[in-house]
Amino acid sequence: MFIAVWTNRRLPHVWLLLTLLFLGLPTWAISGGTDKPTLMLAEVYEQGIDVRQYWVSEKLDGVRARWDGHQLVSRGGNLFVAPAWFVADFPSQVLDGELWLGRGRYEETSSIVRKKNPHEGWRNLRLMVFDLPEHGGTFDQRVLAMRRVVAQSHSPYLAMIEQQTIKSDEALQQWLTEVVEHGGEGLMLHRKTARYVRGRTHDVLKLKPFMDAEATVIGYRPGKGQFAGQVGSFKVRTDEGVEFYVGSGLTNEQRSHPPPLQSRITFRYQGLTKNGVPRFPVFLRIRNEQPE
Repeated sequence: MFIAVWTNRRLPHVWLLLTLLFLGLPTWAISGGTDKPTLMLAEVYEQGIDVRQYWVSEKLDGVRARWDGHQLVSRGGNLFVAPAWFVADFPSQVLDGELWLGRGRYEETSSIVRKKNPHEGWRNLRLMVFDLPEHGGTFDQRVLAMRRVVAQSHSPYLAMIEQQTIKSDEALQQWLTEVVEHGGEGLMLHRKTARYVRGRTHDVLKLKPFMDAEATVIGYRPGKGQFAGQVGSFKVRTDEGVEFYVGSGLTNEQRSHPPPLQSRITFRYQGLTKNGVPRFPVFLRIRNEQPE
């Protein structure tokens, strides 16, 4: 199979559809969704901060979701078709959380929540709450409010991510090591005095043993040698507009059936070049929230 190098710049809708069909990719990738929720997004942790000023929790590798009081919405603006019994006892209050099965089970979680019809697979899921976007108080106050909201709901499908205070950077690093050794992804730090704001902020920090980020697939480069006839790498664009290729970390299946144009991927990297390009990017996974 020959794969041309196409990008999404001014690509007519019909040509995008033909591209997906040619590659044997799902055409739902070009369907629309609802308005995206305006979320509070984390910056990367840097040593030197006073960790005593933060609440710390495990970073769950699930699917982020907002409960708007009536329905579950993905970060991309797609509606999750959860069974009525799953959300029956959810509060009318707006919640930020993570749909989660357990450590190392992102792909399984994604597969469950992307179905267009409600099904029994949701029985093992929980919405793990980590913030209250409409509360208006400090994170100290929101922690107390989250505990009350979850306790009063009596829902078996609603829980709160455990928040702890940490006394030293040494204790923080020790907890990170324990989490990672047991299959976890990392830690999140929320400044105690911070109020909920939209967009990226240093009031929320993510701490992981390696750096990672997300980018949008905008094209493909054909493989050579043992990868001839397959995808050699994805051309991607970060939210900051930086474009580069990701080829390491791909399985043969992913090279034969790459993620569709405009899909989101997570990649790992080792710092940035002087031009802001991620160094040694390695593909980790598709951040797939689109309905099937």
